[in-house]
Amino acid sequence: MTAPSWRRLPLLLIGMLAACAKPAGTPPPPAAAAPIPVKVVVVSMFETGETTGDKPGEFQFWIERQKLDTRLDFPMGEYELRMNDSGLLAICTGGGITNAATSIMALGVDPRFDLSHAYWLITGIGGGDPADVSLGTAAWARHVVDGDLLYEIDAREIPKDWAYGLLPLGGRKPNDKADGWTVDTISFALNPALAEWAYALTKDHPVADSPGITAFRQQFTGYPNALKAPFVTLGDTMSSSTYFHGRLMTRWANDWMQLQAGPDANFMLSAMEDSGTLTALRRLGRAGKVDPDRVMVLRTVSNFSMQPPGKDAAWSTTAEYPDDGRPALEAAYQVGNIVVQQLIGGWAEYRDTPPGR
Repeated sequence: MTAPSWRRLPLLLIGMLAACAKPAGTPPPPAAAAPIPVKVVVVSMFETGETTGDKPGEFQFWIERQKLDTRLDFPMGEYELRMNDSGLLAICTGGGITNAATSIMALGVDPRFDLSHAYWLITGIGGGDPADVSLGTAAWARHVVDGDLLYEIDAREIPKDWAYGLLPLGGRKPNDKADGWTVDTISFALNPALAEWAYALTKDHPVADSPGITAFRQQFTGYPNALKAPFVTLGDTMSSSTYFHGRLMTRWANDWMQLQAGPDANFMLSAMEDSGTLTALRRLGRAGKVDPDRVMVLRTVSNFSMQPPGKDAAWSTTAEYPDDGRPALEAAYQVGNIVVQQLIGGWAEYRDTPPGR
């Protein structure tokens, strides 16, 4: 049965309005630009002052030395993105786990970029365990463990047989493997073959020493690795927005690393942001936007995670970094850039097949 004319009136009006809105001969809207293919993303965490031309943080060397002259607005991040024509993209997340997770997630869903084949180099400074490393040392991680997701009791109230007042979520005492509730973003196992490839590529690189770090490390008598000139090694990273420090906290970090990542893990560096970055990359990997097997973490030692013999933890926590941390910043760039240039130069091979696979 034909609908009454008054019922057909809205349909007629819709058709007339559509015809008016798009005059005959109007060209179609321009096609969206193809996403920019990215070969390597360098992830830095902090900058001091401006991003170029002043006292450097972790971001500045990459911008200046790799001529990352293309500026890309990034309103969901802390800093603009920087890129060059060789396919190298650099981001500075801002300090702390929440800044890192938010910035990396924003980059991962940014439609301007094709990150499906990109390698990720997370590189910055941290506090080194003097049992394993010296100032300026660069360590490639096979494990990153979060040091914030736990229970904590003030050390003045812990039971007498506890070494410290930190215990796992769902646990009942320190180093008690949780059999209750927990979360799945405490331990991150990185691609071991990629970490070992990066280490093999850089292990003989002469990391620069300096008078300031040479003098400072002489205080660590009884710690032979701390007394060495800086070197390149394989070693694992603790990620914590809480800046923990001291002999007892370093003992806890070693225990916590093995508890969460297994007996082959070895705490060497304390840092802040890496578990946030890796959480975002894990979720982006689930969505098929990135490949988590292409992620590397390189941390370099700007200070020690504990006091030297004869000093107390309160002094050491706030002591100035020797040579203002510059040797560690240099090492993060110099050692990391060896790997970056190898990936970009060998892109025909590495685009589809990660090193070591």
